[in-house]
Formats: sequence, structure tokens, C-alpha cells
Amino acid sequence: MASDIFTSLDWSEPPKDMSKPLQALWWLKKGGLRVGPEWEQAHIIVQAMEGVQQFDWVHALMHWIEADMGNADYWYRRAGKRRATASVSQEWEHIAAALSEVTRH
Repeated sequence: MASDIFTSLDWSEPPKDMSKPLQALWWLKKGGLRVGPEWEQAHIIVQAMEGVQQFDWVHALMHWIEADMGNADYWYRRAGKRRATASVSQEWEHIAAALSEVTRH
């Protein structure tokens, strides 16, 4: 069973058995949903799997965090998704809950 993204945030790095899209979300939350070194870690993960829906969805959230809404909307379209909530933190929760059922990459 994969580790729970919601209970592992006090760890120094994401659990190895966590899916890669969830690891990217983990880094974003660990960094306070702000641009910084953790954001960069997440970006490396999502860029490595560009074109895969779950990764593109997280990529969209990342550009929302940057306040680059044009780029965020581009990645939401690529992922076949729309922003489902009014805030970055609510969107993180929404995506994390949805991807918690994703098969590992």
C-alpha cells in the first residue's frame, strides 16, 4: 500500500512508494505551496513525464502557484481538466485526493 500524502508531510522527503505525481504534490505542499526549492523539485518530476495527464494536472497547479494563469490554463487544458476550486490550497487538496488512487509511474 502506498504511503499517504496527507500524513507524510513531516518527513524530509516523499515516501519512495508514493506515485510520482503525488511526490510532486508532496514537494509543493512541503514548500508551503510557494515557488522555491521544493517547487523546483516538483517541476523536475512533472517535466520528466510531460504529456501524461496526471503530471500535466500537477504542472497546471504549479503555474497557478506562480500566478502565471495563462500557462496554468494551458496545462489544465493538456490535462483535460479545469480549476475545480477557488484557491491554490483547496486545489492541492482536490488533486491530491483524486490522484491518491493513481497507479504508480
